[in-house]
Amino acid sequence: MSKSKVLIGFVLMCYVLFAIFEFSGYDAVAYYLHYLMVPFITLAYLFLGNKKNSLFILFLVFYSLSDLMGLLISSLPYDESQKLYDFEYYFGNLLYLLSYLFLIIKISKSINLKHVVKHFKIHIVVLTALGIYLVFVLQGVISDGLEYEGDYYFELIYNIVSVALLPLSLLNYFYRDNRKALYLFLGSLFIVFSEVMVVAHIYVKEMSILNFLSATFTLIAFYFYYQQSKFKNVGNQHKHFRVIEN
Repeated sequence: MSKSKVLIGFVLMCYVLFAIFEFSGYDAVAYYLHYLMVPFITLAYLFLGNKKNSLFILFLVFYSLSDLMGLLISSLPYDESQKLYDFEYYFGNLLYLLSYLFLIIKISKSINLKHVVKHFKIHIVVLTALGIYLVFVLQGVISDGLEYEGDYYFELIYNIVSVALLPLSLLNYFYRDNRKALYLFLGSLFIVFSEVMVVAHIYVKEMSILNFLSATFTLIAFYFYYQQSKFKNVGNQHKHFRVIEN
């Protein structure tokens, strides 16, 4: 059995067991299984990926470090001062934030900004408006659940960066029009879905189905992210079309 199949098997096993324990009420076990999935995917890319990209590696590594840090802190004795959990909140989300920034830089490097601005003006306006609306909705949901005023701005920056992945990856798909760009867009779409489910689970109501959907969307997102790494970024970004009237 190949190493890739073993690692994929571990990821799928974690996912299936996570779902079982999540809906069985064993939240602690489900938590561990949930946050082991992406580190296993990262290992698969680092050791088995043929076409490695440094920015994509940084995205995977920083995301995985945040997941692993959460697992480590949850294994430590209860901290009555809450300082440990405050550290996890700020530093863990900072790692996620940085991981998204690395992915944004990776996508941006494959786009000709002048070409996009010239040919996709309406798309940019519509996608920007939708992104602003989504951030506004997310901020409205979390605002009542924040303890400190500074957390609002921290969450605002986090939501802007994470939501920015969606319009940027869609513009990249319009520009590149290839399978790699499509998979990047689908991965970004599902990672934003996952972030929305996390917000709903934490700030609206803690429900197993929301946590399950968050983990499912995350797994789907990283499946597409992993798959896009197998393709070269070539496409029809400079095609010219001629209208023929019959």
